[in-house]
Amino acid sequence: MRPTLIPLLIALTLCSTNFAHGFSFSQEDDAEQAQEAQQQARVQSLLSSPCRAKIKNQKIMVLIGEERNGLVQAAQSSYSSHFNALNTRLQSLGLKTYTQAQIKAQVAQAEIDAYFKNDPDAALSASRRLAAQYILRGLISSQTSYNPIVRVNQVAIRMNFTLTGANGRTISQASAENASYAGADTSGMALTLINEKADAVVAQLYSDYCRSAGS
Repeated sequence: MRPTLIPLLIALTLCSTNFAHGFSFSQEDDAEQAQEAQQQARVQSLLSSPCRAKIKNQKIMVLIGEERNGLVQAAQSSYSSHFNALNTRLQSLGLKTYTQAQIKAQVAQAEIDAYFKNDPDAALSASRRLAAQYILRGLISSQTSYNPIVRVNQVAIRMNFTLTGANGRTISQASAENASYAGADTSGMALTLINEKADAVVAQLYSDYCRSAGS
């Protein structure tokens, strides 16, 4: 066989294989765009509940913690980017949020730690110190494992969000999760997760508020 025919045969073989499988490089992009459009439609549907006037200027405190080996790390300064991503979206709904500096000045770290240990008295005390009508708690949990197929470490991240009133009553719960081939930077992966899912999570919390506390 002449050498000049070899590249042509290879190209024809690849083309025939792709057509045989119905492959298209645009299919994956189309699927992602469709999924994103579906998510945005769901967000808009959840935000269509007519009770924004009821939450306008209501004060909400956001607290972020991370569970590591059974222990919760809740130093708020470690999660500034996560905090800001949520605060920005809550502010867009009309809620008044607190800065991390304001929280640190008014609420002792021991109270925040106790709150993440599900101490209801700590939750009430923290909200009263800032005169907050609501508290939004985000808890990051992660599980790291080894994938023997591709021989890399992978981390699965889950964030659970709980919205409570000043009286400690749970108004709404929402969660988001993701997995990736990654190292030990669970906080960085959690930030990526928040940026991808925060619109949907905040919309769900808002919708639940409208159905329960806002009714």
